[in-house]
This record gives sequence, C-alpha cells and structure tokens, in this order.
Amino acid sequence: MGAWNPTGSTTPAFGPAELAAAIARVREPVHVVRDGPQGPVGLAPVTGPLAPGDRYPVLATLPAMYPEWLGDRSFGEVHRARFPYVVGAMANGISTAEMVASAARAGLIGFFGAGGLELEQVELGLSRIGEALGADADRLPWGSNLIFSPGEPELEEAVADLYLRRGVHRVSASAYMRLTPAVVRYAASGLSVDPSGTIRRRNHLFAKVSREEVARLFLSPPPAELLEALIGRGELGREEASLAAGLPLAEDITVEADSGGHTDNRPLTVILPSMTGLRDRLEAEHGYPRPVRVGAAGGLGTPGGVAAAFAAGAAYVLTGTVNQAAVESGLSAAGRALLAQAGVADVSMAPSPDMFELGVKVQVLRRGTLFAPRAARLYELYTAHESLEALPEAERRRLERDLFRASLEQVWDETRAYFEARRPEEIERAAREPRHRMALVFRWYLGRSSHWAIAGDPGRELDYQIWCGPAIGAFNAWTAGSFLGPPEARTVDQIARNLLEGAAVVTRAHQLRCYGVPVPAAAFDFRPRPLR
Repeated sequence: MGAWNPTGSTTPAFGPAELAAAIARVREPVHVVRDGPQGPVGLAPVTGPLAPGDRYPVLATLPAMYPEWLGDRSFGEVHRARFPYVVGAMANGISTAEMVASAARAGLIGFFGAGGLELEQVELGLSRIGEALGADADRLPWGSNLIFSPGEPELEEAVADLYLRRGVHRVSASAYMRLTPAVVRYAASGLSVDPSGTIRRRNHLFAKVSREEVARLFLSPPPAELLEALIGRGELGREEASLAAGLPLAEDITVEADSGGHTDNRPLTVILPSMTGLRDRLEAEHGYPRPVRVGAAGGLGTPGGVAAAFAAGAAYVLTGTVNQAAVESGLSAAGRALLAQAGVADVSMAPSPDMFELGVKVQVLRRGTLFAPRAARLYELYTAHESLEALPEAERRRLERDLFRASLEQVWDETRAYFEARRPEEIERAAREPRHRMALVFRWYLGRSSHWAIAGDPGRELDYQIWCGPAIGAFNAWTAGSFLGPPEARTVDQIARNLLEGAAVVTRAHQLRCYGVPVPAAAFDFRPRPLR
C-alpha cells in the first residue's frame, strides 16, 4: 500500500488515532478498505491501484474534499469568491474597511458596517476599502450594508444612491420589515440581457431575514407600484423595471438564526429548512430562470456548527460575532478582551436603543458588563412612570450617579441638540408627550453605551454594550489553548479558514461514518491551526 498514515506504517489506517489523522487530510481521496473478509474497516490512500489479490479489499472510495466545495458552487462563480463564506456587516463601523479588505483578499465576501453611520462616514469607509484593495477593488468580492431606516428615509435613499454612484455591487440589506424605494432601486439598477439572452445583474442584494413574511418580500419580484414609482422619478429605466418584474428582488437570502444584536432567537435547524421550503415554493410559482441561494447565519462559532449549516442545505454561511473578536474589528481592544472571556451562557437580552419604546430587545454580552440589567431597569422605569419628573428621587439620583454621570437636564440638553439637527419632529413630540421625552433621555444611555465599547472608553467598561450571541462562547471554548485563543491573534481570515477547514473535516468524518467506517470521536474535533 505504501507509507501513508502518521505512524509510518505501510498498511492502511485502522486504529482510532490513525483514522482521525487520515480523515483530517481532506484534500486526499481515500479508499475504504477491510482487513480481510471479516476484519475491521479502515482507510487507505488512493495513490495507486491496489494489487490483484491484495488482502485489503476496497469497499468504497471517497474523493478529496475542499472547503471551497462546501456550499453552492454558483456562489463562488457569481460573486468571484473562493469560499462560500460571508463576513457580516456589524453596525457602527464594527465591520471596518480593514476587515472588509482582509476578507476580500482571503477569498471571502466582507460587508462594511454602514448601519448607524453618517453618510460622510460611509463614503469614507468605501474610500478606505478602495485604497486598501487598490487595483483589485473591482475584481475582489466585497460590499456594504444598507439598513432599513423608517425614521430616516432620506438617509437610506442617500446611502443607496452613494452605492450606485460608487459602484458598490454587493449590498447586505438588513432589518427590513417592508420594501422601500431605496432597496428596490439598488437591486433593479443595471439589469440587462446579454447576447445569449441571459439576464445579468450588476448589483447583488444579500437580504438578511429571520421571518417568512420578510423573506417572501425578497424572494418575490418587486411590487409593480414601486417599480412604476421609480420609473416616474427617473431613477429606473423601463427595461430595468421590466426585467426586475420577472426576478426575485434578491438572489442571495441570508437566514439569520440566534445571533448578536437584533434577533428572533430562532434555532437554525428550525428556521433554515422553513426558509428553503419557502424559496422552493416561490421559485416554482414564479418560474425564475435560476435558483436563489439561501445562506445561514447565527450561532456559527465552531466547525461543527458550520458543517451543520451546510449539511442542512445552506449555500453559504455568514458569521458575525466571531468577527467582532477579530483584530480588524472596530470594537476596542478592551471590548474584544471581554468577548474572549465569554462562555455560551454569558449573553443576555436587553432593551434596544432604536426601538426602546416598543420593548424590542437585542442580544448582548453579559459577562464583565452591567449594561443588560441597567438597560432593563431603564425600561422598567419607562413603563412605570409618566415622565422624568415623576421618577422617585432615589431613582433619579441613582441614574445620574451610576448611568448618566450627569444630571438628567444635562442629558436632555444634549439629546435635544442631537434630534434638532437630525429629526426635529422627535423634539416636537417630546414637548407634547413627557413620557416620550423620558424615552429619548433613556435612549441616550442605550446609544452611547455601544460607542463606549467601540471607543474603549476607560471608566465605562461596566456600561459597554457589545452585541453578541452564544456562538462567541462556543468559539472561545474551541480556540482555547490554540493559536486563535489570544484576542491579539484572531484575524478574520484565520477565523474563517479554520472554521471552513474544520467544517470540511467534520463533513468527511460524517460521510465516512455513513459508509460504515468506525469513525472515532477525535475525527470530529478539529483543532485550530495556522492555515495558508
């Protein structure tokens, strides 16, 4: 048979350690062999034909496997990405230009975290990505975030216009509850037919969804009334609108399970099959010319989790929380150090800064910070009292001392100045509704807390709001004791490469187990290692 397994033996691998080592060499095809008519099953290399009458009859052959092959092949072909892997957009610039450029150079798709930024900051981020990638900027896959902004539709429109002007050909659409002219205009702009009759997209929309009613919007053609309105405004051509009417708004749908920040806390194994089923029904109903890719996000912090997503049919995977822990992240070093200490249970739900009054919550880090209980207390006070003036004096003093570190009047002055510049109608409403004024003051703390974490504001560590899901705990446990354990060693490309390589190993181990090979538990335990 020739030397093959790590022990130097010239016979096939049969022992647990030898089997695990052979399975981990995913780029080498293997024969599944038996040691004699009734002997144990093992693995042998496919480096040459077995001699006639060899004592190890071949039961099956497993071809080589590459991490690049885990997802839908069309994903890499369409987006010119080496791997079926997306580095998700984390708001407030946490997904930095440096992170996006690093991901693109590694053959991944990275999205800039434009949500929550001013238009000038978004444009600066795009410029930095272009500078970092240089002449490869138009060749490598990358994009930016477009977030649903019902309170600031002008900003959403301006960001979409910026992407069209700057030639950003991939956009991650997030938090949408309904379609807007901005997102439809972006997706439909540049649609054309090539000489072969194939419809070509210039701009690719990645729609992040967690509910079927929202997924249906992106899996369906855009509404005729929206297309007509865009034509009437001179923002879309008649041919573009006609082509858009026969295509889904997005051909890449990212199903987001339990994750950091805004989340419905859905298990991936429940929500992903539901969404792929919806995709299949709508494809059949509309007769689309090509399939829609459905990717998976949320809870992906280990090779086993990534392998499970692909096994469930994901065309690609998207990671978020684990990238927030990377050195390219916009989160401060102090914030990344806190993430590195988290376990699976060290997360909590807390009131959302942007939808505080509706009682909407976000998932945040609990260990090392008091943000979650402090934010929850603010919501309790908001629901129990009519105004700031109605707050008990003891509560008022505690808020001013521990949370705001300023008088409520000072916080209101700063809050008023902010909204007068951006949304003066909020100030007008606050004048009529004292409880709304209280909500705006409380939202000052909720909004500032995430910026303190990004800036690494010393003395505010207990107030850091760090969006993350339980995947960070699984990631920390998996990387413990490895080169990816220290926060300063975590780079976005090594995180991705190790998750994908490990997922390939886990997938191969499962395949061999299905062949009847006695796969040892160690074969499913891929350990992080520097990969190139």
